[in-house]
Amino acid sequence: MADCLAWCYLHEMASFLASFVLPVAVAAVALVLLLGLVNMMRGGSPNRSQNLMRLRVLLQFVAIIITMLAVWAMGR
Repeated sequence: MADCLAWCYLHEMASFLASFVLPVAVAAVALVLLLGLVNMMRGGSPNRSQNLMRLRVLLQFVAIIITMLAVWAMGR
């Protein structure tokens, strides 16, 4: 019984991560990437470009962690 509850919980968590949280994380990465490109094309502040690049790398890391958690939970 406890195994079934644990499996159901992991399945629901994987479903939530894959269908809601991961698309939000990927959209955030894409948005920051586009903001950085627009800033560069307009000849904006190099400091702002650097900060956007750092934010994009951080968001990519978060998206990868979410993906790995979802894959791990689906495999259990």
